[in-house]
Formats: sequence, C-alpha cells, structure tokens
Amino acid sequence: MRVRGRREVGGGGRGLGRPFATLWGATAIANVGDGVLLAAVPLLVASITDNPALVGWAVFVQRLPWLLFSLISGVVVDRIDRRRLIVVVHLLRATLIGGLVLAVWGDAVSVPVIYAVAFLLGTCETLGDNASVSLLPATVRVEDLPRANARMEMVYSVINQLTAPPLGAALFAVAVALPFGVNAATYVVAALLIASLRGALPAPAPAPARTPARERRRVRAEIAEGVRWLWNQPVIRLVAIVLTLMNVTLVAGFSLLVLYATEILGLGEVGYGLLYSASAAGGLLGALCAARLHARFGPPLLLRAALVLETLTHVGLALAGTVWLAAPVLLLFGAHNAVFRVVIRTLRQRAVPDALRGRVESVFMMFSMGGAALGALVGGPIAGLLGVTGPFWISAALMSVLTLVAWRPFGRQVADAARGDRGVAAAGGQTGAATGEPPRGDEPASR
Repeated sequence: MRVRGRREVGGGGRGLGRPFATLWGATAIANVGDGVLLAAVPLLVASITDNPALVGWAVFVQRLPWLLFSLISGVVVDRIDRRRLIVVVHLLRATLIGGLVLAVWGDAVSVPVIYAVAFLLGTCETLGDNASVSLLPATVRVEDLPRANARMEMVYSVINQLTAPPLGAALFAVAVALPFGVNAATYVVAALLIASLRGALPAPAPAPARTPARERRRVRAEIAEGVRWLWNQPVIRLVAIVLTLMNVTLVAGFSLLVLYATEILGLGEVGYGLLYSASAAGGLLGALCAARLHARFGPPLLLRAALVLETLTHVGLALAGTVWLAAPVLLLFGAHNAVFRVVIRTLRQRAVPDALRGRVESVFMMFSMGGAALGALVGGPIAGLLGVTGPFWISAALMSVLTLVAWRPFGRQVADAARGDRGVAAAGGQTGAATGEPPRGDEPASR
C-alpha cells in the first residue's frame, strides 16, 4: 500500500482520526479472542498431557511458520491491499478455531490436532500481524506514531494480557469448547470492522502483469531487497539480533508458565489466568507512560534498561516460590515489556520506507519469532532435566552475557540513529516512501 506523500490524518489535536480508531477497535476485539486463546490452549494441552516438552512445543509449533513463511509473507503484504489481507486472515482464523471447537465438542481433540491448528494459526499470523503493523503508519501522521503505538500497546496490555486470559481460564472451567467459540466470534467482528475501512485509506498501487517465470524471479529479488535493506541499517540489524536472543530466553521459560503456575505456585486454572493479570497490569502502566518516557529519556536509555529488567525477571521468577513474589516480578516485567515494544516498533515504522515495510517487517519477525520458536523448543527439555524453574536460571545467565555485549552498542549506535531520526521529523516528517531514499531512523521492531 503506497502512501501518497504525508497524509494529514485526523488533523491536529488529540484525536488520531477515524482510520486509526477503526484499526484500534478491530485490534481490541481481536485481542479479546487472542487473550482468551492465550490461557485456553495451554490449559487444553495440559488437560491431555503433563509432559513439559509437549506443553512447550505447542508454542513452538505456532511460532514455526515465522521461520518457514515469514519472508514470503512480506512480499505478499507489500504487493496487495493490506486492509483486504487482514480481513481474509481474520476469517481464516475464525474458521480454524471453529474446527477446533467441533473437535472439542466431538471429543476428538488430541495433541496432534492442537498442534495442527496452532501451526495453521501461526501461518495466518505471518500475514495478518505483518499487514497490521505495516498498515498502522498509513492511518496517522509520522509524528503521532509514538502515541498510536502506545495506544495499541494499551489494547494489548489491558485486553490481551489483563482481562482476556482470566476470562479464557474461567470459560474453560465452565466448558472446554467455550473459550474457543468466543475466540472465533471475535475474529469475525474484527474482520467486519477492518472491511469498513474501504475508501478511508490510500489505494495500493496496481500490480503489473507477470509471467510465472518472471514471478519466481521477482519474489526472490523482492525478498532479497528486504533482507538487504535491513542488514544495511546498523541499528535495525543490532536490535533484530538482540531481540532474537531475548526471545529465546524469554519463551524458554514463559512457554511453561502454565506448569510454573500449577506446580511451583500451586495455582488452579483460574489462578493461572489471573497470574497473567499481574504482567498485564504492569503492561498497562508501561503503555500509559511509554510515549512520555520515549520523549523524556530516548531510545538508548530505554533499551539499556530493558536488558537489565529482562535479566531480573528471570532471576525473580526462578527464586519466587509463591504467587505473592512472582506477581510483582511479572508486574515489573509487563511495564518494561510495554515500553520496550513501543520504542522498537516506533523506531522501525519511522525508518522503513512504506514500499518495503512488509518485507522488512517479515525479516525482522523471522528473526524475533524464530528466537521465540527456539525458546519454546528448548524450554521443555531443559525443564525435564532441571525442573520447571531451570529455564529461568539458564535464561538469566544468558541475558547477563547479552546485557554486557549489547550495552555499549545500544548507547552509541542508537543515539546516533535517534539524532538522524529527529532530523527527518524536523524536515517535515518525510520518510523514504516520499523521498525515495531509506531514512536514517532509530527503528527496530516488534516483539
């Protein structure tokens, strides 16, 4: 989707305009379903098996498509109408979850069935999540991106993490199929909202006619263009690598959070859902403060703080033996994670030209989600050898090393890029999409 110059969306004042409000509303509704699923899927797997590897691999299976299809999805996102793509993906997700509901009702659900649905949902995510992040800059002015991303982060924290997981766990306790039915319905409503944006956004550039042979060559060339652009941007490359390693350590432990909650903290199904509320409450606080913190301290300090707080999260969860100790740790983690996500997403969106957004996003997400997939793959076996808290101890050690290695580059390189980004904003908010040149932004990615 090509943005024709610098669009004055929503005018001045505090409002961000109808296109953003519609995208925000659809995201909020979809996050209700996502948050319900976040609690219900681990509970469903844990109701079938108590093998930590099988529980953790459910997360791995859902992340695997990012390794397999992410680069192709970036080409698709840059070629077609992102609004229509999101609508189609939401409807496909609703169909997949509907099939899982039927399997649960028919007592035909099994670990392989859950894995199959998780893999297909993950495949949909490579398109839908990429298209949604790439669409957001078309709905607001460049100077409003920190506010817009902070509001999106509030949706994620309040709904996806705070209210929906306890709801999902409670619905699961009432009827196993119920949370999945709710999830399918939210995707349908979100699709209808996104469909209503027709005519409110710039039309995508028409695709030229292509022969099959030329098509194959163009796909490879377009993928290479996105990879090359990211790799030639020092800050984005640095954050992509660091975020990949952070996701390995994070998901290694968090993929087993349902076992941690039940075996270490002694919580039941509803208690496990409420445990998410601590992290989400912190996420809400972080999202509320993110734009101000971004303006007050800047990306270098906030990214360095993220390294320290992530390390302390693993240490705290490894040591916590009760929910009264684990909950404050998750509260702090949620706040830091929300700020971290806003900072790196704003960096990326300001730096990447619109014509390359889908492909650069796909490369970045391949790195970060690949790290998450690897963490989910190794977390279960580590827990089998060292106990449920084992992944947190290993992650704390690895994050300590990563903090030492990335500390200096996060200050120097990010500060230089931030100065370049402010220069772009001062020149009138023009990005590479308008000038034809890749801007020098302080932009890395989304977690």
